[in-house]
Amino acid sequence: MHDHRKLGRELDLFDTDPLMGAGLPYWLPDGAIVRHTLEEYVREAERAAGYRHVYSPVLGKRDLYEISGHWDHYREDMFPPMDLGAEQVVLRPSLCPHHALIYRSRSHSYRELPLRIAELGGMYRAELSGVLGGLTRVRAIQLNDAHIFCTLEQAVEEARAALALIARAYADLGIRASRYRLSLPGEGGKYVADPRLWRRATALLREVLDSSGIDGSGIEYEAAEGEAAFYGPKIDVQITDPAGRESTLSTVQIDFHQPERFDLHYIGPDGAKHRPVMVHRSVIGSVERAVAHLLEEHGGAFPTWLAPVQLVVLPIAQAQEERAHEVVRRAVARGLRAEVSGPGDGTLGARVRAARLVPYQAVIGDREADAGLAAVRLRDGRRPGAVPVAELLERIAARAADRGAELWPAA
Repeated sequence: MHDHRKLGRELDLFDTDPLMGAGLPYWLPDGAIVRHTLEEYVREAERAAGYRHVYSPVLGKRDLYEISGHWDHYREDMFPPMDLGAEQVVLRPSLCPHHALIYRSRSHSYRELPLRIAELGGMYRAELSGVLGGLTRVRAIQLNDAHIFCTLEQAVEEARAALALIARAYADLGIRASRYRLSLPGEGGKYVADPRLWRRATALLREVLDSSGIDGSGIEYEAAEGEAAFYGPKIDVQITDPAGRESTLSTVQIDFHQPERFDLHYIGPDGAKHRPVMVHRSVIGSVERAVAHLLEEHGGAFPTWLAPVQLVVLPIAQAQEERAHEVVRRAVARGLRAEVSGPGDGTLGARVRAARLVPYQAVIGDREADAGLAAVRLRDGRRPGAVPVAELLERIAARAADRGAELWPAA
């Protein structure tokens, strides 16, 4: 069983410092590579699915969150307001109010809908120190968030497409969903008091779940009271860590509340104003939680495309070091992440063990250096033998491009 906190420190991915504060991890270079690669993957997947990316500030006036309902229903989880002259500003606990304002800043026709707005943005939650841990519970969160503004008739299909996007990402990342949950309000919670909107949103989400899945026959799910957002029900995609602890990674929500609070509208084919539906969705949730789960799921042995170092080149002796650096230069030119581990780093056996989580190792001795070859060792223990350097780099680049799990598939 793997603990991402222990692995993160052993692999120099992330750490914390008391002077920065609890729940505020910093990312070291190799961890930053994993995070950047994951973020770029999500952006690429979203662009291909028709999303347009924006940036919005991590601060907002208190008035903004009073309109959205966060101040009334979510205040305990927010950082205290900061006084700026006669105004108060707050570190945002969510991106959706900002995206509502971005939508509201321009007039929209029904012809533009669905309008899909996405952002990998920071948000902040005042978690109590007793629940903070590693990357799974933090106070500064980088959220993969998006909001789709659409007509009522488009809402089910947009939510269904969001679930399909989540499924594709899980396949590429090697993540398994343990279950799907329809999260509903519970007794005593601080929820928006509008039963009509709750019933409409819940009915649409049930339709989404009942018509999704590979063959369209529906996704098995469980309804859970007390797990809804304060403004509406949601579909939660649950994951389970190696210790059996369950958490939510991805969500899809249909929201009628915030379009009303922010007076959002579009011009319909009849020339009149109509209220859009707001579909919230997050493919990988917070980057922090996603990386924590990937660390534990793969034990630090990330898929080739996500690995901080994809190829380590091991010259047997100092005489082959220049050839090893040439191989690394060629690999970097191909867009791969490669480095040399030379004799100064220890015996060949020690260097091989130190690079045990790197997908590919290329050993270069006199024979390989003279012939332009590399003796290949794979992370899974296989040794395909000596191959031309160009072939090795082509194979690694192909695995990184197609995000395949197999390190050395048969030709």
